[in-house]
Amino acid sequence: MSRARLSPALVVGAAISVVFVASALLSLVWTPYDVAAFDIGHRLEGPTAAHWLGRDHFGRDVASMILLGAGNALAVSLVAVLLGAGLGVPLGLLAAARRGLIDELVMRASDVAFAFPALILAILLTAVLGPGAINAVVAIGIFNVPVFARLTRGAALSLWTRDYVLAARMTGKGAARISLEHILPGLASVLIVQATLQFSLGVIAEAGLSYVGLGAQPPAASWGKMLADAQTLVSVAPLQAIFPGLAIVVTVLGLNLLGDGLRDRFDPRLDEER
Repeated sequence: MSRARLSPALVVGAAISVVFVASALLSLVWTPYDVAAFDIGHRLEGPTAAHWLGRDHFGRDVASMILLGAGNALAVSLVAVLLGAGLGVPLGLLAAARRGLIDELVMRASDVAFAFPALILAILLTAVLGPGAINAVVAIGIFNVPVFARLTRGAALSLWTRDYVLAARMTGKGAARISLEHILPGLASVLIVQATLQFSLGVIAEAGLSYVGLGAQPPAASWGKMLADAQTLVSVAPLQAIFPGLAIVVTVLGLNLLGDGLRDRFDPRLDEER
């Protein structure tokens, strides 16, 4: 299969991801209804022509809550990925360039971080730092650091043996300059794919933290908080749990399909296997 041909996974994943990002950006400037306005008289009302997804237990428009939840998920996940990559990539490049003690310290620190499941580590950190969207970003971002550091270090080590890198060393370029001018550009595709996958994990982690009360706090909307509020209403109003649950599942599925599609497109070894 030619790499010039877009895979179905890439097309579907990109389409879902675009809808997710567009919904999140739209929520910054417009929502169908004001979610701060309660209407207890119409609480748990089902879907209608005016409220397509119905109302929640406070009478708020569920569609508006879903849009605002997308904005929160996008903001938390994006900043967490940028934080993880911003710290992890330089550490990985440093470990690959210097080796020795620095390499050993980076790898052992990564091993310690990987000893804890991502969501458990995030819950632990937010429990210590306190609930809130900012602390959720910090918690998720801290876990992303060793992921990007380990990936960058492994991929960079293979590039340091390439002829063009050896030629750059022979011209007198230092390790830092070679890492920035030759190694980092060669890692771009790998880092983009990993960032996409970490983004999907960030959506799950943000929803999980909000579900247990450690993420975004009211009146901010979050898909995880919507699920937590709906758990006691499943027998009365099951749609209250279905809609935010579907939002999480579809978004994570789309981001994972996008990541898989990008990996198939950027990794030449997959073409050779085919």
